[in-house]
Amino acid sequence: MSEETKSLNFIEHIIEEDLANGLAKDKLRFRFPPEPNGYLHIGHTKAIGISFGLGLKYNAPVNLRFDDTNPAKEEQEYVDAIKKDVAWLGYQWENELYSSDYFQQLYDWAVQLIKDGKAYVDSQSSEAMAEQKGTPTQPGVDGPYRNRSVEENLDLFTRMKNGEFEEGEHILRAKINMQHTNMLMRDPIMYRVIKKDHHRTGSDWCIYPMYDWTHGESDYIEQISHSLCSLEFKPHRELYDWFKDQVYDYSKTEYPMLPKQREFARLNLSYTIMSKRKLLKLVEDKVVSGWDDPRMPTISGLRRRGYTPNSLRQFIDKVGVAKRENVIDVALLEFCIREDLNKIAPRVMSVLNPLKVVITNYPDGKEEWLDAENNPEDESAGSRKVPFSKEIYIEQTDFKEEASSKYFRLKLGGEVRLKNAYIIKAESVVKNANGNITEVHCTYDTDTSKKVKGTLHWVSIKHAIKAEVREYDRLFMDESPDSHDGKDFMEFLNPNSLKVIEAFVEPSLVDAKVGEQFQFQRLGYFNVDDDSKPSALVFNKTVGLRDSWAKQAPKQNTDQKPQQNKPQQQRKAINVVQQLGKKYTNYPPEKQEKVKAEILELAKDVSYDELEPLFNTAVKKVGTRIAAMLVLQVKLNEGQEKNEAINSFIEKALNDKNELLVTQAKEIG
Repeated sequence: MSEETKSLNFIEHIIEEDLANGLAKDKLRFRFPPEPNGYLHIGHTKAIGISFGLGLKYNAPVNLRFDDTNPAKEEQEYVDAIKKDVAWLGYQWENELYSSDYFQQLYDWAVQLIKDGKAYVDSQSSEAMAEQKGTPTQPGVDGPYRNRSVEENLDLFTRMKNGEFEEGEHILRAKINMQHTNMLMRDPIMYRVIKKDHHRTGSDWCIYPMYDWTHGESDYIEQISHSLCSLEFKPHRELYDWFKDQVYDYSKTEYPMLPKQREFARLNLSYTIMSKRKLLKLVEDKVVSGWDDPRMPTISGLRRRGYTPNSLRQFIDKVGVAKRENVIDVALLEFCIREDLNKIAPRVMSVLNPLKVVITNYPDGKEEWLDAENNPEDESAGSRKVPFSKEIYIEQTDFKEEASSKYFRLKLGGEVRLKNAYIIKAESVVKNANGNITEVHCTYDTDTSKKVKGTLHWVSIKHAIKAEVREYDRLFMDESPDSHDGKDFMEFLNPNSLKVIEAFVEPSLVDAKVGEQFQFQRLGYFNVDDDSKPSALVFNKTVGLRDSWAKQAPKQNTDQKPQQNKPQQQRKAINVVQQLGKKYTNYPPEKQEKVKAEILELAKDVSYDELEPLFNTAVKKVGTRIAAMLVLQVKLNEGQEKNEAINSFIEKALNDKNELLVTQAKEIG
């Protein structure tokens, strides 16, 4: 088997097999068929990615078809939102189509099925029909109207169409087999009366086709070669095939190709719900501000929060196409947006919880505009000027009056480097009546060549701009909020999922436009919210620089007796990095990507002092050197200044014979 064949997913294998068995490549056609009854969510991105991805791979058309068969729940608002989301993800559909385009054809086929004795009008209550249907282990029984004459069925169905009956009086059912082992085949409903205007056809119809009848026949009319859907539709495949086999006899000249339905595992994400009904409840109960609330898993919510099309496409690519249901850790999605924004987001400084610092030996009234690099990952991003003055803000958490020797931020008597500026030393503090520190008095040193371990971000008080910052956390505190029997998913809502802060940002952001993305250095990635105005900036926190949830260990059961032996101490992150690096070059590319992601995550818990000794790793230990380079990349992004040891390490790597190491070094060199 060739490498190319090995890399195919199971759907691509099916397509390749069909092509090998005579299906012409120009007959390949795919579709993405959303129901316009809600906004698309992260789960839909998998279905979108699969269908449009196959279209790109095989240069085949992909239709965007709205399965709009229920006017009670569908709105034009949802149609417009879906089109916007698919286009934003970067996909272009061949045709914009609607199942409602086919209402007349579906009706004509239904009439033909009645004439052939394969459909009938049932006039029972829904309770009576449910009782007759049986159970998965007990066969159903025929209802009293199953053997109505063709003439009576045609008359009743015509009168249903003409609006002579109220909702629930009559339905049209397919006449298949009430004893079938698959309950979906026990005379399924094809049409029901709904006296509501349709968002496209208005009041033209008062009977509407059911999804199972509409979906497959729409595929057939559009001559879709491969109808791809999620696993919950696998039991429906038998009915899908029965319906298309019937209409094929009526229209095989006009529509010669029969579609093939195949199913894939849908995307399930931890700490997330995917049900449109439950998402709608969050909106209606005003738990969130709307479908595009940045805490929502909708594509519009993710876009507003600052996720990029590329990050979502990378996420879907990493998730892959599977046949078995599983739950993907939301941390992978967050990793993908960090990776993308790390490359493209300009670095700026913002202080969320300000503490005033007065630099006592800096001249009164003096100000300087210092050079600051916009993005170390992108040389073309250039630089900007940031103002420096006698009084600045730093984060409250970046100062302690007393601290241990392992505390590398600012403390009394200690020195730190101000990002893009000078080194300062804390000399004294000013406290209020409650004993809380309100100011730190420092002196500054213009000799920036000195080696200090901590680097802080800051803003000049005189020049800083006030901004509203919305810090978002996960909407649910439970990994699977809708999987607990007897409990409502709403019980697991995170009461601290939104925190609104008055922050101070550097003046370069005064003209920031809605949607623009930035890395607030040492804090995370943020974007300008839709509510933002030039006079009142609003930023959303997209994601932190590290996974803050990863450190939250599960609570221990306090009822258990303490173990006799001491628990094994958790291995330090640097030791795990070294272990992963040892075999890095022996792994296949897919495994290398996974290990790389793991190292990048671990790097956030590695200090520079722990990392620097790895710079002296023997030349032959390439994997360890690559791992060290990955950790270094993270440290530099967090604000670590380049020094002689770092520059020497990078230079040696750039001159190495191993391409993997050279490539990694170039990314940060």
